[in-house]
Amino acid sequence: MEKRSPIDQMKWWRKVKDHRYVRAILFFILGAILYLMMLGNVIPETMDVKLSSVAESDIRSPITVENKIATEEKRKEAIEEISPVYEQKSEYAQTQVEKINDIFEVIRLVNQEQEQPESGDEAVQSVTFEEKLEHVQEVISSGTSNDISDETIGTLLEASQSQLQIAQEATANAVYEVMSTKIAINDLDEAQQSVEDKIIIPTVSSSMYEAMIELARFAIIPNYIYNDAATEELRQEAVEAVEPVMIREGQLLVHEGETINHEVYEQLRIVGILDETVNIYPYLGLALFVILIIGVLAYYLNEAKTSVKNNNSHLLMYTLVFFVALAVMKITSLIEHLDYQAIGFIVPIAVGSMLLAMLISERVALFTGIIFAVCGSVIFNNEAVGTFNFTYGIYILFSSFAGVFFLGKSNRMSRILQAGFFVSIINMITVLALLLMKSGQYSLLDLGIHLGIAFLSGFLAAVLTLGLMPFFEAGFGILSTTKLIELSNPNQPLLRKILTETPGTYHHSVVVGNLAEAACEAIGAHGLLARVGAYYHDLGKTKRPHFFIENQMKMENPHDKISPQLSKTIIISHPYDGAEMLREYKMPKEIIDIAEQHHGTTLLKFFYHKANQESDQEIPESQFRYPGPKAQTKEAAIVGIADCVEAAVRSISKPTPDKIELMVRKIITDRLEDGQFNECDLTLKELNAIVTSMCETLKGTFHSRIEYPEDAKEKGDQK
Repeated sequence: MEKRSPIDQMKWWRKVKDHRYVRAILFFILGAILYLMMLGNVIPETMDVKLSSVAESDIRSPITVENKIATEEKRKEAIEEISPVYEQKSEYAQTQVEKINDIFEVIRLVNQEQEQPESGDEAVQSVTFEEKLEHVQEVISSGTSNDISDETIGTLLEASQSQLQIAQEATANAVYEVMSTKIAINDLDEAQQSVEDKIIIPTVSSSMYEAMIELARFAIIPNYIYNDAATEELRQEAVEAVEPVMIREGQLLVHEGETINHEVYEQLRIVGILDETVNIYPYLGLALFVILIIGVLAYYLNEAKTSVKNNNSHLLMYTLVFFVALAVMKITSLIEHLDYQAIGFIVPIAVGSMLLAMLISERVALFTGIIFAVCGSVIFNNEAVGTFNFTYGIYILFSSFAGVFFLGKSNRMSRILQAGFFVSIINMITVLALLLMKSGQYSLLDLGIHLGIAFLSGFLAAVLTLGLMPFFEAGFGILSTTKLIELSNPNQPLLRKILTETPGTYHHSVVVGNLAEAACEAIGAHGLLARVGAYYHDLGKTKRPHFFIENQMKMENPHDKISPQLSKTIIISHPYDGAEMLREYKMPKEIIDIAEQHHGTTLLKFFYHKANQESDQEIPESQFRYPGPKAQTKEAAIVGIADCVEAAVRSISKPTPDKIELMVRKIITDRLEDGQFNECDLTLKELNAIVTSMCETLKGTFHSRIEYPEDAKEKGDQK
């Protein structure tokens, strides 16, 4: 049966995967999926409720919002409760006394002016009484809107100086005494009448007495008046003291069976429960929320040192895993509507984080687990009154983290099942903690149901992970630990081909695998990948096995009969023949790269020197170099070093640790000086660690052995 090609080998994807906008499109698709998954949980539930109808069930507010109409009514009531502020103007008494004194002073001045002659004329000016009266009336009326009767002014004009003095003092004293008390506008008439009792002077004529009373009443004005600024200040303070009338999230608006009156109907309208209400804010809010999530996610994935940063195929895979996790949460949230107790805790969300940990990296899985928790708190808000249900958010967070922490870098089947069990235990502890923190009264049966469903969640997560893992591995060419272990099985067709057709090459590859794996683990690289890559790195030798010395079992070397140029062509072709065969078998790209790059652009020294010896002129090295490419990864470079080291050390007669180390260092130094490590990120410190690791491994391979007696006797006989 033909193997299915991974997506990287599909023509349509290879055309678009490196397009400049493909990452933006993938993030947009991820955002659209998020938006659609959470949209139904954000839009407030509406009801067909009519005024004066009977509520079919309890109705609670889904949001916290201010009831502005009720708040305004409370403010009006607060303003109405503030009484007007009045203030007694004590300075008015002195002002009105001065006004009385001014009137008497005007009378005196008018009388004096008539008695004084004009300048340059000794005759006394003759002025009629009417003119005096008119002049006084004009002066008095200029500062007030009230008038004093002509009789009163006439009486004052005709009075003597002594009578005016007595009248002035008595009237001023009476006005001051009355004006010293509070006189409101409503009390003005009473105050003006009371001034008559204050003027008791028997020595003046009745006409003068009446004139004094009229002048006193004229001077009495209200001195207890309304203070607009103080009143407004008190009212403003009262308004600011009024707390806004809030409709709280979860507040019971109407009980089942109650009649919906105008007040309740208005509250339902404010919180957006009525069908007639169209509110676009939840749509906009969710859009902004999704943009924030995608923005943070895009930044993290672009900064994280993982394959998702540059490999759009892995970003597509990440999007699919994210979709699977969201779909699992959404389906579980829909099951919640069946009203089964605690059914929401069955959500196997750990499948998302476990898949990401195995397919991409643990850090990405942990960060995405936080995103799952945030999204899950929205998706599982069916039982919550508000937008977020943090009970499920916390549950999802710990479940996701548990899967990543216990699974680690291993994805063997047994390890995945163990991780599922560990997730179940963490789920149970989390649920128990959440239930106890609510201080609810739960029976043992209720607790058992909750814990049993939480335990089942971890089991389902492990089963889903095991079921989905092969699809992602095959579809995206992911080289997981499970896949590598599968490829290292000697029963694999290509390994069996190497074993049966080139047994010497197979043994060589096994030793190279041991060297490469130990060296990779010494510097923190992927040891298992290096081992499996080493198993397949010389697959191309199966095309012409007898042209490679390890497969020449006591037979004549065919290179002795052909030219160095032809030998060079045969030897140099084996990495690329092997890579082509690996592509035909749909092998992972990492294995193909190791096979193609393990020789880099090194020089085929033996045949190069042989060709120079047979030629009359110097042959350029470029004709006897591998065409490359040079090693692009640490694993490919280390396999190339191990390949050369294994062959070189085997050629040493009587190998000792010093000889082995000297040979290994020489090989690595030659490759370093030849620029073979220029395109991978190996450091000098790592190269030194590789030397140490390979020497330790080779000491175990080429250790000295004791000579048995039988062997010694046989050697003596042979001699």
